[in-house]
This record gives sequence, structure tokens and C-alpha cells, in this order.
Amino acid sequence: MPPFTVLHVCMGNICRSPMAERLLVLAVRERLGRLGVDPARSDELVHSHSAGTGGWHAGEEMNPPAARQVTSRGGAVDGFAARRLRSDLIDAADLVLTATADQHEYVVALRPDAAARTFVLGEFGRLLGGVDRAGLPPVEATPEAVYARGVALVEAADAARQGSTALPTDDLDDPWGRGDQCFSRVADEIEETVQPLAAALLP
Repeated sequence: MPPFTVLHVCMGNICRSPMAERLLVLAVRERLGRLGVDPARSDELVHSHSAGTGGWHAGEEMNPPAARQVTSRGGAVDGFAARRLRSDLIDAADLVLTATADQHEYVVALRPDAAARTFVLGEFGRLLGGVDRAGLPPVEATPEAVYARGVALVEAADAARQGSTALPTDDLDDPWGRGDQCFSRVADEIEETVQPLAAALLP
């Protein structure tokens, strides 16, 4: 059911997955703006949220260098609070994007039935490029249309990866405790997937 829901997963939910959560929101808002649709409607169409495999940072704000990357690119960090991954969050997601292959395995071990809609973020970005957009449902900036297009996109990406596995280069480095330059590189890598995803949902 709409909205199309994307769950981002990393380890502590204060660096990589929050950046992915908020940078996808930003990308969707930018697409809506180009289409002449009020960007404030973004959450009606695509719900982007996140969680961590560990609960050490539950309730904390985004790590400051991660927050700086989001705000410097035009996104917002208000209202964010880290939380631990729960099974019901996976169940409710139409697409689960993990920072690493290890976290992918964690999600699938917790919820085996989510395997077809769970990807390492970089892997999903690679697969997106090979999806035939002509075979997707029609484009329209309505919750129902974006949901149908998103679900079909995930199914096509899952079909495209059959017989292959994620590559080591698909993983996002953990920038925790490292400098702004590392955070900037990781944010760039996140945008390489979330911007094409937003463009595929709202061309």
C-alpha cells in the first residue's frame, strides 16, 4: 500500500543510513519541484526512513559530520532520532537498502521473506541502470502510481541480480570517527543510488 516505503539500514543508525534516508527525501523533493508538484508532498509518495542493526545510539541525533553532509546538499536533519532495526520495519518496507553485505545478511536472516526486496545500496544502484524503464507502470505523481512503479522497479532489480552477488565495492565504508572528507565521499556514493532511484520513480 502507498506510500512506497524505503528502509535504509546500517550499523548504528547515526551516519550512513540517516544520510541515505534524508538524501533520498531530498532527491524526491527535487524531482517533484521539477515536475511542478509541491515538494512538501514527498512523504505522501515515498516514505524514506532508517534503522540500525545495533541499538547503542537509540534516541540520538545524526552524527554531526553526517548531518553536515545532508544540510550542505540542501536536505534537512530535523526530527531525526536513531533507532534499532525491528522486524515490523522490514515487513512494512517495499525496498530495504543496506550499507553493507553483512547488514544485508542480517536483514534477510531476520526476515527471510524480505530477501527479494533487500539490496546492498551500491548493488541496487548498479542494477537500476539495467532496468528497462519502458516496462514499468506509467508515471504519475500520485501515491498509487509511484507505489506501483516502485514495486515494479524492485521486482525488476531482483530479477536482474539472479545468479549474481553483491560486489565488495557495493559496500559503503563506515565513516564513524573519520573526517569530513570521508563523510563527503560516502554521501556522494549514496547519492549515486538515491538520485537515480528518485528519477526512476518520478522521471
